[in-house]
Amino acid sequence: MDESGGWRFAQAFGDKGDIEEITEADVISAVEFDSTGNFLATGDKGGRVVLFERNHTKKPRGVEYKFMTEFQSHEPEFDYLKSLEIEEKINQIRWCGRGNAAHFLLSTNDKTIKLWKVFEKTLRMVSVTNHYDGARALPTPTSRANLRLPRTTQADRMIAAVPRKIYANAHAYHIHSVSVNSDMETYLSADDLRINLWNLGVHDQSFNIVDIKPNNMEELTEVITSASFHPTHCNLFLYASSKAVLRLADMRAAALSDPSPLSSATKRFEETPDPSSTSFFSEIIGSISDARFSPDGMRILARDYLSLKVWDVRNEARPLRTVPVHDHLRGKLLDLYENDCIFDKWEAAWAHDGRRVVSGSYGNFFRVVDVDNEESAQDVVLQADKSVLRAVRARGAAGAGAPGANADAAAGGRRDLRAAMGAAVDPTDFNKKILHASWHPREATVAIAATNSLFIYTAA
Repeated sequence: MDESGGWRFAQAFGDKGDIEEITEADVISAVEFDSTGNFLATGDKGGRVVLFERNHTKKPRGVEYKFMTEFQSHEPEFDYLKSLEIEEKINQIRWCGRGNAAHFLLSTNDKTIKLWKVFEKTLRMVSVTNHYDGARALPTPTSRANLRLPRTTQADRMIAAVPRKIYANAHAYHIHSVSVNSDMETYLSADDLRINLWNLGVHDQSFNIVDIKPNNMEELTEVITSASFHPTHCNLFLYASSKAVLRLADMRAAALSDPSPLSSATKRFEETPDPSSTSFFSEIIGSISDARFSPDGMRILARDYLSLKVWDVRNEARPLRTVPVHDHLRGKLLDLYENDCIFDKWEAAWAHDGRRVVSGSYGNFFRVVDVDNEESAQDVVLQADKSVLRAVRARGAAGAGAPGANADAAAGGRRDLRAAMGAAVDPTDFNKKILHASWHPREATVAIAATNSLFIYTAA
């Protein structure tokens, strides 16, 4: 059986230097396909957004993206009232609907959301070769051919990016989530204590739809960690909390969602913890870092520190399935707490068909899981690391004389990766981690952000 589950490396962008040589500003902090899958956006901690475009000259089954454009989305700021530095880091990128040839996307740092318009612009130059030179008399312009007018010629085409709207001053805490509604007219933004609803065309006004801030901050017991709209129903949205609770709210039932367990307008998804397994780290590792609807909106994927949980929206009592991502780290929680890695925010993404999910781990490992079948061959562990790719290729080249040597070398490399993920993790590998991933909306292709590199993997 193919150890890769049919997955193969397709492409990579980024420097090949050691992780110690990578600057903090170059680390990728957001990655997102658009609704067609023909375009891919990444954001980094330096506030830059880079766009890639599908190369359609490739073979029909081939997957290749080419650089499209890059622009500076956010700059570092300073809040003088609070004496607080505001980082330029891009927390999330979300594509908006297209009404013409231009692309629209939202990008956010901790405090400010921006709506960018990206479009192709033709540069034209005025030709001076047709001007009157003053050296000889001109004939009377009795015909069009005698007229001496400047002409314009097409010089070049370029990609321009301009901010159309800036949505600021609506969040007192750090923005961690942005989600565009299915109506393509509104979107939500969420920080630790509040969720706001915006109209894309109105930059200076938003509506508060969730507020969990207590009157006395000493009574604060949980914070919002993720929020997203339903993929088809514009009145439904989902938000997760640090207490391992998912809430599904309906804006038709209440303008301001009530997070309390007694609310009839909010469905509450919570798994009862096992008292025998409770420890000092239980609340930290139980905090949900990412929660997303499946493409059909009937299931919810929630990622906490150690596992993935899949919920049916019709069953609030227990998840359909719990998948351990890196359970071998359970004995290293103290080390992870001391180096702050236990607070890493992992993302997860649904496949285009709603059958598989992808999420990352340390050592640049990531898992693809078939959520419908626990014994599926689709469950694979891969590693997004250029040194591993070079090693696998070298083994394949060395045994090129034997039939199928390249395939055997690649399979052997993948078996090594599967064993390595379950073994003791070298502390230096905690710096290598797959926090951000995006699944192509129409095919089995995933984009993986590994430090400052972007990897594209595709399945047969």
